[in-house]
This record gives sequence, structure tokens and C-alpha cells, in this order.
Amino acid sequence: MITFSELGLEPKVMQSISDMGFEEATPIQAKSIPIAISGRDLIGQAQTGTGKTAAFGIPLINKIPTSEEKISALIMAPTRELAIQVADEIGKLARFKGIRTLAIYGGQDIGKQIRALKKKPQVIIGTPGRLLDHINRKTIRLDDVKTVILDEADEMLDMGFMEDITSILSLVPKERQTMLFSATMPPNIRKLADQFLNNPEHVSVIPKQVSAPLIAQAYVEVHERQKFDALSRLLDMEAPELAIIFGRTKRRVDELAEALQKRGYSADGLHGDLSQNQRDAVMRKFRDGSIDVLVATDVAARGLDVSGVTHVINFDLPQDPESYVHRIGRTGRAGKEGTAWTFVSPREIDHLHFIEKVTRHKITKKPLPSLAEAIEGKQKLTAEKLIEVMNNEDYNEFKAISIQLLEQYDSVQLIAAAIKLLTGERKDVNVELTPEEPLRAKKKRFGDSKFGGGNRRFGSGGGSGSGGYGSGGSRSSSGPRSSGPRSGGSWKDGERRSDGSSSSRGGYSKDSRPNSDGPRKPRSTFAETK
Repeated sequence: MITFSELGLEPKVMQSISDMGFEEATPIQAKSIPIAISGRDLIGQAQTGTGKTAAFGIPLINKIPTSEEKISALIMAPTRELAIQVADEIGKLARFKGIRTLAIYGGQDIGKQIRALKKKPQVIIGTPGRLLDHINRKTIRLDDVKTVILDEADEMLDMGFMEDITSILSLVPKERQTMLFSATMPPNIRKLADQFLNNPEHVSVIPKQVSAPLIAQAYVEVHERQKFDALSRLLDMEAPELAIIFGRTKRRVDELAEALQKRGYSADGLHGDLSQNQRDAVMRKFRDGSIDVLVATDVAARGLDVSGVTHVINFDLPQDPESYVHRIGRTGRAGKEGTAWTFVSPREIDHLHFIEKVTRHKITKKPLPSLAEAIEGKQKLTAEKLIEVMNNEDYNEFKAISIQLLEQYDSVQLIAAAIKLLTGERKDVNVELTPEEPLRAKKKRFGDSKFGGGNRRFGSGGGSGSGGYGSGGSRSSSGPRSSGPRSGGSWKDGERRSDGSSSSRGGYSKDSRPNSDGPRKPRSTFAETK
């Protein structure tokens, strides 16, 4: 294993790396950094969570002179969430050297971005649509760009950004270094590389086993109409610190988040129809622990990297193996263990076996959690909280009343009553979810599909239910949601926006739309549907 001290980095860059607590480079970093430092073009094939941001960020910050007063490097990312995360990590790497970075993305006030650009950042990280908007306004000039990085290039092309990317790259000086990072290498990525990269070095870090070994994977065979009660029991039995629940459609996410709130869970939903303010508010609550359950679609969760996610639950089976790997990769990060559960209806078992075959990982079948197991899980969690308070907090002011109670009542009865009170009453609220059609196993071959997980050392590394089983706990109010995707202009009902900005029915022409990114040719495979 290679340490960063062996890579010949500047002292101030090494200081940043050490300050972040990292010593060893991940495989993609160990292979990419020397090539990038040499100035050669690079194609890096690695999955999210393997530390690829640092793989291009470290050599980038290492070579930019602090005296530079113009845009020296341009990083393109598929979503605003990823652009923000990349900017945050690059900023940490650059802080001791004094390199200025700026994230540019749709959904944010463009005037605010223009004012920030006047501070002369040397590194711009942005989504293609908004970058092109600034270029057309002449608020961003690319004449002095010496390095271009395409992060998650396959995602950008899947989202319909090919035209925007080629337009931007054609404006960058030809005398530059270009680095392209992608989880997969389909023909359109190779075509892009052939057109814009100069004799690139190819680095691939794809593990033999796609699914990360630190993620315990299991599935429960359950009928569509039993799913919600199964979910309630599973949440109580497992008692996750932070959990992400994946639904197949925006409608499913809205209904499921509302149903969980009614049952007393601290939950909220995230999908592409929410405004940026709504999305930010939900993610703030999830990151700070105000809610412990996030319900999301695949599109909304792309690029999210929240530390401490202990459980991923696939309420709906994903459409394809790639989505399954992306979903479960939200947990088991940074060397920590994670758990992934998947609900599968009897008619979807063949599709699950198809996912197992492609990912080369056996998913263990487990029985539906019983009511007794769920109640036991809740009680155990309450008992652990009591012990934690006893060991770590000051409770002297409560001792007097405790002594009085113990003089009058049996100690076991008192503790049992306290645990019942703290555990909370079951909320047998009637829940009706719109049923989803079961998935069928795909017949086409995925043998050429390459994707993978990996542990990082550096970097980011429904049916209807009624009656049934519920849980106590705090509730979280859900913000208003917009009425649905556009039906006018260039946006069709069911298509997604790559930057996650809200959409509304009625539509408007492409020229009159707000300043936000949007794919020109969204691919329906990953599109959210109502």
C-alpha cells in the first residue's frame, strides 16, 4: 500500500491531507495521482466511494500556483449535490495552499454566483447546464483553463449532457490536461474520450466482487400489500441510526414518507420534484439527525454521501443491477459496516436472482420480522438509551423522586412502566399506498457491464397496509411538494431534471425556463415516474 508521503506532493498539500487524517492512498489514488502529476491525460474507472475525488483533486491542487488569478481548472459533475461535495473536498485539500474554489450549479441564484466569480476562484466545479449558462453570459471565461476533469462521466451522459459537455470542451484551450472518471465505460464514453483526450493513460480499479463486503445484504419475500407493515417491523427490530429507504417512483416516496410520519417515525422524502430549498431542508434534517429515516428515489439519491447511514432498505426492488449497487453503496462507507434489506414480491424473485447473477453476490433470504421481534427491538433500544443516560449524563435532580417511588413500588414494575412510556404506544394508523407493478427479470445480457464498490481510505467514498404495526417516536413535518413534472416545453411527464430542481405542470418554453440545469435528452431507464 502506498502512503501519500511517497507521492512527492507539496508540503502544503501534504499538510491538508494529514490534517484530514489520511495516510494511505486508495488503489485509484495510488494509480492516478502519479499519472496526473506527470501532466498526462487520464481515464479513471472507479465506483463512487473509492476516493476518486482525491485522486484528481490532490494532483490538481498540487500543480496550481497560488499566484494564479484566473480560472485554471474546470471540474464537471452530473448533479448539484455531487458538485457541492466535490467542491467541499477540493476546498479542504486547498485550504493551506490558499487556492480558491467555487461550486456552480442550477437552482442557486445566478447573481450570487456571478458575485462569487468576481473573487477570482482558480477552480470551478459545476454542472454542465449552469456552466454553459455562465459561459454564454461571459461571466465565466475558459481561455486560461489548463486542467479539465469530468467526474462520473457516465452519469452525465446518461442524463443527456453530451451536447453541453462537448460545447464546453470545445471552448477550452487544446493545450490542457484532461481527466475523465467514470464507473462504466460504454461506447459513448469511449467516443467522448477519443474526441477530447490526448493519448490518455487508462486506470481501472474494479473489484472482482461488485457489492462491498462490509455490507450485509438480505431480502424478505413479502406481498405488495404487506410491505408497509413489514417495513415498520423491520425499522423497530433493526433500530437504525440513519436509514435510507428507496422507492421506485416520486408518488411512492411521497406516500411512504407521509405514512411513516403517521405511524410516528421521524421521516421525510426526497425526489426530483422538490424545490432546491425543500431538498436542502430535508438533507439538513437528515444530516443533523432531526430525522433518522430518508425516503428517496434513485435519482434524488445520486451523489449523496451522508456519513453514518447504517441501513439501506429497498422498499421497491430496483430496475437494474447498477441501481442496486448504487443504492446499497449509501451504507458501509469509510470502513464501517452497513446493512441492506430488500423487499421482494413473489413475482419478482426471478428479477432478484438476475441482480445476484450480475453483481456476483448471494443475497440472503430472511423471514419477515415478527411482531414480537419488532417489540423486542424497540424495548432493547429504549433500554440502551436508559443505560447511556445513566453512564454519561447528570441525573442527580431526579434521584429524590426515584427514591420516593422505590419506597412505594416494586423496582421491576417501575422500570417496566418507564420502558413502556419511553418506548411509546403503537400507532395503528390506517395506511393506504398505491400499489406498484412487480418487476420482471430482464432477458438481455449484462455481461459487459462493469461497475464496482470498494472500501475507501480517502474520499466519499407499495402496497396498501391497514391496521398493522406501528411505532412511537418523534414526528417530522414534511414540506409542501410541487404538483409534478413539466408537461410543456421540452420536458415530458415522468422525465427527471439532472440538478434536482423542482418542476411544475403547465410548463413553459425552454428559453423562458429559470436558470437551472436540465438534460436535453433524459434517458427513461432511470427516470422517476409519478
